[in-house]
Amino acid sequence: MIEANLYGVYLPWLLLLAGGALACAWATRRLLAWAGAYRWVWHPALFDLALYVLWLYALTRLTGAFPA
Repeated sequence: MIEANLYGVYLPWLLLLAGGALACAWATRRLLAWAGAYRWVWHPALFDLALYVLWLYALTRLTGAFPA
């Protein structure tokens, strides 16, 4: 398990990736709401959860935190 040292506090790398995914999902959600894409979404909360999971997966794969 990869850990990050933040001023003497060890944090699991997945926690940092989850925070990054949350920020990316928030920005994507704002962009989609501005573009009016939520008119075509049946269940916005479920769509937002799926968007967050996709961002978390993408960041995990891009950083190589967990080998395939």
